[in-house]
Amino acid sequence: GGGGGAPTAADFMRDEIAYFEGRGMNHAIWVWEPSWEPWRTVGSKAMNYLLGPDPTNFQEEDNDLLRVILASWSRNTVRPSGTLATTHTFTPSTADIPNPERGIYNWPDDFTPAALADHAARGYTLAYQREGLGDYLASDLPPAYLAALAARFQAVRQAGLKVILRFAYNEGETYPDPAPDAALPQLLRHIEQLAPVLAENKDVIAWIEAGFIGAWGEWHTSASGLDSPPRKATVRDALFNHFPPDRFLLFRYPGDFTAWYPQPVSPALAFTEHPQARLGHHNDCFLASDDDEGTYLDEEGRLRAQEWKAYIAEMGRFVPVSGETCHPNPPRSDCGTALFELEMLHWSALNEGWHPDVISAWKAQGCYEEIRRRLGYRLTLHRATFPATVPGGGTLEVQVHLANTGFASPLLPRPVLLLLHGQNRTVSTTVPVDPRRWEAGEHSFRALLELPPDLPGGEYTVALWLPDPAEKVRSDPRYALRFANEGTWDREHGWNVLGHVRVEPP
Repeated sequence: GGGGGAPTAADFMRDEIAYFEGRGMNHAIWVWEPSWEPWRTVGSKAMNYLLGPDPTNFQEEDNDLLRVILASWSRNTVRPSGTLATTHTFTPSTADIPNPERGIYNWPDDFTPAALADHAARGYTLAYQREGLGDYLASDLPPAYLAALAARFQAVRQAGLKVILRFAYNEGETYPDPAPDAALPQLLRHIEQLAPVLAENKDVIAWIEAGFIGAWGEWHTSASGLDSPPRKATVRDALFNHFPPDRFLLFRYPGDFTAWYPQPVSPALAFTEHPQARLGHHNDCFLASDDDEGTYLDEEGRLRAQEWKAYIAEMGRFVPVSGETCHPNPPRSDCGTALFELEMLHWSALNEGWHPDVISAWKAQGCYEEIRRRLGYRLTLHRATFPATVPGGGTLEVQVHLANTGFASPLLPRPVLLLLHGQNRTVSTTVPVDPRRWEAGEHSFRALLELPPDLPGGEYTVALWLPDPAEKVRSDPRYALRFANEGTWDREHGWNVLGHVRVEPP
């Protein structure tokens, strides 16, 4: 112990603190300040370091002991929040928030810059891009086609969109009879040719539907016999080997991928580059019948809907599930079942271009707007706690609480940055948290931002920034993740504003 009035108190305290810190020991200063009024006014003030060494002084003043204590305190890298922290609460929005890699999508009128700009202006963040390869059934893809494909991706980037991509050799023109598709060696060659273009433009690809095989590229009704199990496996392996390893590949039929991987992807394997961790599902006849027009039938024609939906519900926690309806089938295609299965299976995106009668029914029954809002992720800030002031050279600690009320999680890699922005300076830190793990429910995290000692004093904005990690679009706010709150979105920068803090000069 040391008393504020002891002549050697400052030296004693300096030696004690050095002893503790030199041995890596946690330590605290306990101040004995009685509340009994006679003691406070006439008793000894020897233990109160705020009053200095003069026992007759009852006012706080600068002194040697206080300076030793403050010098030690200033070296702390983590400060307790204490009673000086302020909790900021946020108002949820009821709007459909346009966010990357989620939501209602449609076919653009064209893939020209003007058509894609119009598509984005209608509130879409996703565009469906089906690339027809019917002119190259027996030949390599010419350089002109590959250059035009790259130009289409550039137009997508210019419009602030991402695409759901599929390659197909026909549009089912003769269905149920097979229409022409490429022989296996030519198909494999096309995958190799496309790989560099997709790698260069993966920043605007949300995910890729497996495509290529059979009618509409949906892995059935192949004129070249590509829909046999061995040939499907060959195409599957080529897709995983050549297409970007950090993009998902979505397959049409649960009968295929449950045979390849009898157990759903595990949380430990999720979000790695293992093929199963990259394998998603697109259902292009959602709610159309009890078996969704063959989606849930095995090779013997047995209905496996309950079993396979349970599998998809688990895999959908970590990979995209998307697709479209293909015709009305009330009451199964009505709102009740639609909302139940979209949530259970963790749908991230849905094509509203097909089938229009199903979409119209959802609008009439009142669930369309909820579906728009909840497809994919919907992250809402509840509260954030941080101090009103922080010293330059100190550490800003922020506690954030949020909820996801969407059907799914954010599924592509995305950093979370805490930043402090003032008139002439911005400082930031990457928070060690993965938003892909923010499944439906509530979540919280703690962020620490060390401030430079030379940071000018003044008022600063505190914000969260979740940009796209790709350098080509990282600074584009249209690709940043936006929380579903009122009054928090900084449209110019793509930031989610938590509040303000005052930085005091050190």
